[in-house]
Amino acid sequence: MLLQNATSPQLIGIRESYGSKDDAIRALIKKLADAGKLHSEEQFYEAVIAREKLSATGLEGGLAIPHGKSEAVKEAAFAIATVEHPLTDWESMKPDHKVELIVLLAIPKDQAGKGHLSLLSELMKRLSKPDYKNRLMHATSSVELYASLDAPKEVETAAVPEQATGKTVIAVTACPAGIAHTYMSAEALIKAGKELGVDVFVEKQGANGIEDRHTPELLRKADAVIFAVDVAVKEEARFGHLPKVKTSVAAPLRDATGILTQALDKAAATPKKEYAGNAAFSGDFADEAEGDSKRFKTELKDSILTGISHIIPIIVAGGMTLAAAVLISQSFGLQEIYNANNSWLWLIRQLGGTLLGTLMVPILAAYMAYSIADKPALGPGFAAGVAANLIGSGFLGGMLGGLLAGYVLKYMKQKIKPKGTFAGFVSFWVYPVVGTFIVGGIMLFVVGQPLAAINQGLIEWLKGLSGANALILGAIVGAMVSFDLGGPVNKAAYTFCIGAMASGNFIPYAAFASVKMVSTFSVTGATLLGQKYFTAQEREVGKQTWLLGLAGITEGAIPFMINDPLRVIPSLIAGSAVTGAIVAYSGVGLSVPGAGIFSLALLQGPGVFAAAAIWLGAAIVGALISMVLLIVTRKSKLAKQGPLM
Repeated sequence: MLLQNATSPQLIGIRESYGSKDDAIRALIKKLADAGKLHSEEQFYEAVIAREKLSATGLEGGLAIPHGKSEAVKEAAFAIATVEHPLTDWESMKPDHKVELIVLLAIPKDQAGKGHLSLLSELMKRLSKPDYKNRLMHATSSVELYASLDAPKEVETAAVPEQATGKTVIAVTACPAGIAHTYMSAEALIKAGKELGVDVFVEKQGANGIEDRHTPELLRKADAVIFAVDVAVKEEARFGHLPKVKTSVAAPLRDATGILTQALDKAAATPKKEYAGNAAFSGDFADEAEGDSKRFKTELKDSILTGISHIIPIIVAGGMTLAAAVLISQSFGLQEIYNANNSWLWLIRQLGGTLLGTLMVPILAAYMAYSIADKPALGPGFAAGVAANLIGSGFLGGMLGGLLAGYVLKYMKQKIKPKGTFAGFVSFWVYPVVGTFIVGGIMLFVVGQPLAAINQGLIEWLKGLSGANALILGAIVGAMVSFDLGGPVNKAAYTFCIGAMASGNFIPYAAFASVKMVSTFSVTGATLLGQKYFTAQEREVGKQTWLLGLAGITEGAIPFMINDPLRVIPSLIAGSAVTGAIVAYSGVGLSVPGAGIFSLALLQGPGVFAAAAIWLGAAIVGALISMVLLIVTRKSKLAKQGPLM
């Protein structure tokens, strides 16, 4: 398999000098653009940065593998650079990691070229071998490095234990992009298995789908399973009979031996169950008496975020379809056609309305349930959402119904095992049908009226917001957005705003979207106007954060928050609270999820231009407040500690 087919000497840089991680990414993206691999540099840059936020791409041994999937990529390719002065600002597995070799992968979003993806997967496997990686790092020219990509494989000299243990551990690795970490993590586990005398087999669930799928014979033979994943495991029920260790996809890169040892210890303490062939397993993967509280909180958070992530396309599609129908009717004087039953414009209006009013809540509930109890929970989850619509409990009822369906099905899977002749009957009839009756009955006849009353009360409260109440709500939303810049508090604010949007009130989300720009704008302003109070690295980072703010990405301010949280967090919260209060008080709304400057054309409220001016102006006012506070607090800190070196 020739890696050279996916790159060229033109895409390779030797001993390059970069001021920061962002400089390196942009430089490699430019190489790809100059080579004709991209439709848009900026669009692909946004995809790479979005992937960077999911988990660290700095790996051990001086290696970093940023990557992104995007429609901006014409064909799968990769660019490589060795670094003259190691980069220290790259988020990595270890805090003191310095990046010396960068490989930037560009993947078409439609993944049409599976052959290319196989090439890139092969690159990940080879880079996990120190000899191969070192050969690339020490190349003296782009041509030499290019030639080294497909040089003859070297014989591995890894130490082999004197005696094999006779144990077999299987694993699944998967990362959000399904490229770099998926394969590097797999190689780390296999290498650790050789050193411990354990047979390790890894199934990669990556960009190519499921690779090296575990066979029934291997599933029967295995003593334990390791899930090194940052996304849901596909067909997880296959592993229900095995003791399990679950960790992040990056963890084996730090301590594969420790994770493997943990799996063997769990296998010794909890023997595996009988493998039942292709029958559907219960999916009872509870880790006995080990961090139950933490698992529940994580499961709850993952469930909510999974549900919301699945309804966002529905909200966007429905909102934009409705907006298009309204725009057409108003622009061309077609109000009569807009209101006439079964007319073409009326049908477009109904399409958007159905997406928002009928499908959104059932999809939310179904995928929340799916996150907790897998496929058997989809039917009861949809039923819970339909019930929520029937009783008028809306978004709130959908969320509760999704959790109810998930945990009811999880309990059923634990108590009713699909074994023997009736395994298929239990999985495909008992779970969905009985689960639907239980969940639907509880939703319709037990919690229905109280939920509907609470939801209606929330809607009326949101509709009645004005004056001081609107100011308070906007300030709270603003403070939550910038409290942890994309963390749990920020996500809680996001969930509330999406819920309000689903109930027909678009003001909270408009405040949320405006506040998303405050933190990054203020950091840029502070490092420009108060240069002498900030380090060279902080000033360099500050130059870029305003661009992230335009896209509604708050994470650009995180380095400042981490370095000085007691001063930075209150400074950001103050400006953000003011921004949120201004937007909410002014009655500006936003009916389509999104953030950043791109929301300007979608705003609702006191006239299109007035709404845009208020919304953007509020963000600028808040940023100015936070900027001043950042400079003042930094100046005060330096007065106590001494000037910058």
